[in-house]
Amino acid sequence: MTTAPAQAATGAEMAPSPPPASSQAALCVLTKRADFLRAARARRQSAPAFLLQARRRAPDEPATGIRIGFTCSKKVGNAVARNRAKRRLREIARLELPTHGRDGWDYVLIGRKAVTAERDFTLLRADLAAALARIHGKGRPS
Repeated sequence: MTTAPAQAATGAEMAPSPPPASSQAALCVLTKRADFLRAARARRQSAPAFLLQARRRAPDEPATGIRIGFTCSKKVGNAVARNRAKRRLREIARLELPTHGRDGWDYVLIGRKAVTAERDFTLLRADLAAALARIHGKGRPS
């Protein structure tokens, strides 16, 4: 009976998680269909577990920072498989875009059937870093 107050006290004493780094706070999520359509007409880079679409926003567009969108069609699987794939894509974007992405760009990650949800996470991160390097590689205007 004495464990309940002790557990409540320890729960209140837990330190809050640190705020996100300033570079990670710059990530915004694409929500409008028009943004996804503009990205679909721009550069694309294939990776084993996903397709990356990327475009540099026009100077007259009001948004700043890096914007990212995620999509998985029904080809990826049922709702559980699609949600798992999108969760993994969101996490690699959160980890890799602040260092490898560019300010003023929109990125869309499109999941692939079975591969996105099952690929080793470190390989998935490496795929995104490599795809971003190819998108922004030498010989291409930034």
